[in-house]
Amino acid sequence: MKQPLFTGACTALVTPFLNGKVNYSMLKRLLDRQLEAGIRAVVLSGTTGESPTLSDEEKLTIFACAKDHVGDCCTVIGGTGSNDTRHAVALSRAAEEAGADALLIVSPYYNKATPEGLYTHYAAIASAVHIPIVVYNVPSRTGVDIPVSVYKRLAEIPGIAGVKEASADIVKTARIKAACSADFTVWSGNDDQAVPVMALGGLGVISVLSNVAPVETQAMAQAALAGDFDTAAALQIELLPLIELLFCEVNPIPVKAAMGLLGYDCGECRMPLTPMSKENCAKLETTLRKLTAG
Repeated sequence: MKQPLFTGACTALVTPFLNGKVNYSMLKRLLDRQLEAGIRAVVLSGTTGESPTLSDEEKLTIFACAKDHVGDCCTVIGGTGSNDTRHAVALSRAAEEAGADALLIVSPYYNKATPEGLYTHYAAIASAVHIPIVVYNVPSRTGVDIPVSVYKRLAEIPGIAGVKEASADIVKTARIKAACSADFTVWSGNDDQAVPVMALGGLGVISVLSNVAPVETQAMAQAALAGDFDTAAALQIELLPLIELLFCEVNPIPVKAAMGLLGYDCGECRMPLTPMSKENCAKLETTLRKLTAG
């Protein structure tokens, strides 16, 4: 059995902006904070990183900057998905050249591929690069839920490491584990279901929460990996109020607000996303104060 790409918590990192441009100095600060918390994998230019409003040039520069900064201390996973297979192939090749260790590929959105189309899309990207691919299933954003039958076929492709499963369907995790080889890893794509997914054989979480609370998120994931589900469940429950606030408005609006409240000014989200409402921001500030006080 091959080694998984990563285990435990992987942070889907926000993209910091300053005057509308990527703030690379702050990006390095954020990466240092993750490393200090024991996080050993990050996703850059994912949903939380505002991939829809990043240019290809910005994405590639972010990947190169991050890899140059963290070296071998952290696995850098670049978000290079597209609903245009040709574009995804070209960007994935460029990301590999830029230094990304692996790729996160969201399923094609808007044009809503058939199961065969989903399979051929991922197979084409996997055949074009030499680094591992993580399938990203997030039907709430793409309009398509990747069937388990497609995962079963994708699991046979050596370059596909597993799936970030964000369908919120816990039973589906069990079905994936039953249908696919042990080499096909499942990572939770939802912070509020990290421990339940790991109880069913998942090996970690690709997390928004760990931007804000990296130490606590990693502790939760590591306890679950160790089979200490009493501790893991207690942490999941303790963190739930913060998790709910981080998703009370469209991600990454709340997490960017939270980072600012913690002293990491990552700028506002690019339009069409707007700043967090004052009411929700006040609730977030109160919850963060309780967390840091504890």
